[in-house]
Amino acid sequence: MAVVSKKIPAPDLVPIRRALLSVSDKTGLIEFAKCLANIGVELVSTGGTAKSIAAEGIAVRDVSELTGFPEIMDGRVKTLHPSVHGALLGVRDDPEHAAAMAEHGIEPIDLVVVNLYPFEEVRDSGAHYASIVENIDIGGPAMVRASAKNHAYVAIVTDPADYKDVLDAIVANNGSLPYEMRKKLAAKAFARTAAYDAAISGWFAEALEIEMPDWRAFGGRLESVMRYGENPHQSAGFYLTGDKRPGVATATQLQGKQLSYNNINDTDAAFELAGEFDPVRTAAVAIIKHANPCGVAEGASLAEAYAKALACDPVSAFGGIVALNRILDAEAAEEIVKIFTEVIIAPAATPEAQAIVAAKKNLRLLVTGGLPDPDRAGLAVKSVAGGLLVQSRDNAVVDALDLNVVTKRQPTQREIEDMKFAFRVAKHVKSNAIVYARDLATVGIGAGQMSRVDSSRIAARKALDAAEAAGLAEPLTKGSVVASDAFFPFADGLLSAVEAGATAVIQPGGSMRDDDVIAAADEHGIAMIFTGVRHFRH
Repeated sequence: MAVVSKKIPAPDLVPIRRALLSVSDKTGLIEFAKCLANIGVELVSTGGTAKSIAAEGIAVRDVSELTGFPEIMDGRVKTLHPSVHGALLGVRDDPEHAAAMAEHGIEPIDLVVVNLYPFEEVRDSGAHYASIVENIDIGGPAMVRASAKNHAYVAIVTDPADYKDVLDAIVANNGSLPYEMRKKLAAKAFARTAAYDAAISGWFAEALEIEMPDWRAFGGRLESVMRYGENPHQSAGFYLTGDKRPGVATATQLQGKQLSYNNINDTDAAFELAGEFDPVRTAAVAIIKHANPCGVAEGASLAEAYAKALACDPVSAFGGIVALNRILDAEAAEEIVKIFTEVIIAPAATPEAQAIVAAKKNLRLLVTGGLPDPDRAGLAVKSVAGGLLVQSRDNAVVDALDLNVVTKRQPTQREIEDMKFAFRVAKHVKSNAIVYARDLATVGIGAGQMSRVDSSRIAARKALDAAEAAGLAEPLTKGSVVASDAFFPFADGLLSAVEAGATAVIQPGGSMRDDDVIAAADEHGIAMIFTGVRHFRH
């Protein structure tokens, strides 16, 4: 049954006379405590926080003086006591609450400063199970939630970044905090505990290998507010979940203007594709536009790979995102800056490359320190009206697949390598996806069409345009291979590829008409491989 409010109005200003400080992250703590003490606020604290404050010669009461009970069980129990929670939850203008506080000697607490045990950091450190569990904070979230609920009388601060604003407000209001600020602090506090609990529940599901728990929570911290979303009339923000997978969220931006919503979306797509290529084996470059690749290639060097990738669709590459699987060097940087590029993302960049890119002041340069692991498990989340679609990340990699030749003609070794390359790329192209490749470079890409045969024709048309731009007598689809992200439902898609000049095909297979498609391939002397794995990307 719901609790009925007594409708006691909240005061506009609450004098800050007593503060309880209990923090794991001690950033800014001492200066904040000194300022509070200097304006006459009594300080109460716990454990290591109290020791840090006292060590600076600042007067502080240990919380055990309020509770009349020592910290026990390695500090697990210290603030879980009526003298603390009564001081936080008491509605001071309610006669019954005031009488209970007086009867039990409960002194009100006006300001609570709490940040939580570093669960997320310990989880990501590779610590063992027991250590991770030990870093699940209990008393902290309890105090945060109690204070936030009673924001009519208590201010709750969970972020050191808010210390200055809180102090300024106290000084500006002659020792009090206004109701509007208390409400905003409470809202932030509940969001923090929600994200904290989401991290814990998510870790438990992963540790226990529960793929789809009955309740699923997601949380993140605001990294930046975007100027707008996909379009200027949409608001947007970038939130970090704490996942350390190398990418935009973990990158250091060395230069350039702020990333936009579309920049982040496209850069993530680009770097995930670059991560498909082992940097020890090969240099690889992906050029992305509107979250789809417009050119991808491998090469002996990044500069060579970039030139091959750019040749696939030089028109679409203008204003695109360039992702690299190796350290950006001067040679590659010189080539990339020759056309307008929005973002370059790489594991690192040499000082010489950074100097070259610096000449383009608006060009964003991001370094990540590593590549995303293409076969690492993870979650992908998409919002729909009234819910969330959650699935495991597509971590199937072509090198681990059982490739089955289904045609009379066996593919050559060169065709096999090109087919594997094309299938890597097709995984990152919006469905329906068709990718033509030759000599470890895309030469035509068809993306996002409602019909697979249309994607095949568009890819061939793109190859013709690129050939004309390069002054070639015929498109590079002649003698190429083709990859399809899903099976050909009819032979027409394959015949379109044959018409474009493809000599070999890689596709998942699994259609009711596979026999018809195989027969068409045999009729035209085409080699075909089935992978058994589909790569839809909607």
